[in-house]
Amino acid sequence: MAKPLLGRPVAKALSHDVKKNVDTWKSRGVQPKLVTLLANDDHAASVYANQKKRIAERLGIQCDVIEMPQESNTEAIVREIQALNDDPSVHGIMIEMPLAQGVDVQRVVGAIHALKDVDGLSPCHSFAKPTPEAALYPATPLACIRLLKHYGYDLKGADVTLVGCGQTVGMPLLHLLIAEGATVAACHEHTRDVRAHLRESEIAIVAVGKGGLLGPDMVHEHLTVVDVGISQAENGDVQGDLAPEAAAKTRAYTPTPGGVGAVTTVQIFANLMHAMELQEAAGMV
Repeated sequence: MAKPLLGRPVAKALSHDVKKNVDTWKSRGVQPKLVTLLANDDHAASVYANQKKRIAERLGIQCDVIEMPQESNTEAIVREIQALNDDPSVHGIMIEMPLAQGVDVQRVVGAIHALKDVDGLSPCHSFAKPTPEAALYPATPLACIRLLKHYGYDLKGADVTLVGCGQTVGMPLLHLLIAEGATVAACHEHTRDVRAHLRESEIAIVAVGKGGLLGPDMVHEHLTVVDVGISQAENGDVQGDLAPEAAAKTRAYTPTPGGVGAVTTVQIFANLMHAMELQEAAGMV
């Protein structure tokens, strides 16, 4: 029987660690604070931002959601970010995507102070991968690694196939996996035979966002699949990149929903704790 690797136990353990860190900062007179900028009319982004706020409050973290006017242009958003950069009480800044049409995403992301960029999107983090402790990584790749370790997977020497090499998940994951000592086959749209790589792997991480991409003929009984991809099925249900009938034929898999996503949300606050350590070393806290 394929084993579901549930995200909730991992998120619970991580929440405990974050709460301990928060309490330590508070005992030193520092209130950890994250600010999320909403600069779009995307309902899902608003829901997610407020969900994060509720989790933050349970962890003892102050989380402010700033809703900017929908007509805000690049300059207005950058000015808001610069004000938050200059505010010593703010330790983390996040931008909820997508931004409104016409906004220069790269300029907006690049405006966030590198040590307050808890989403790890700042260009200066992109290639600081040989030493993960010195950089801030996007939360989802870190959640994948954390989930595998929680369930006892040793990545050192493991044969891993990574399907999907996007900038926010796939590429950071590639560097993290190599830093962990894994041997990685990175598959993308130009890969001739993804199935051949999966056949030789013990772990697969798929992050494409195409429902049911991995069918039963692409997996095997010794393969563990971490499913990062998320999309909406025709009936409106949330679905992952791993087809349900394929999941049953694996050794283990992360369900969608209930897998990586649950860990990712808490990982954002673990990133905040890491950011504060880096800020302290830089004399900012």
